[in-house]
Amino acid sequence: MDISFWIILGLSLLEVALLAGVIVFFFRLRRSEQLLAKLQNNQKDFLIKIEKSVDLEQQFLTNFAERQTELLHLDAQLAEREKQLRSLLQQAERLSQSPQFLRQVILSGYRKGRSAKELAQATGLSTDEVELILEQDKG
Repeated sequence: MDISFWIILGLSLLEVALLAGVIVFFFRLRRSEQLLAKLQNNQKDFLIKIEKSVDLEQQFLTNFAERQTELLHLDAQLAEREKQLRSLLQQAERLSQSPQFLRQVILSGYRKGRSAKELAQATGLSTDEVELILEQDKG
């Protein structure tokens, strides 16, 4: 066996080792590509979830802004209604304290059979004042 045989054998073994190395490298490369593809898919799914989350957050903020606007509008309506009711209450208080109204209350109460003392307590007047009003009506 001469040296050329050993050189050819060594080179052939080296080629087989290199071929085995290339095959191993190829399989590792395929596994890495699959892993990379899986990571890319996961990244796409994650981005889709983030977009949905952003959409939901935007809807939430829009609804919140609409509710705030509605609440401000309702608050303004409530304040206006309060102002109207206070005005009506003041008018009713003035009316109930007017002499004409008290006179009508006393006269109608007397016609219904209430005593001067009861009418005085109901109107906040003294019994003498109630009796004076009743005498004026008779006269």
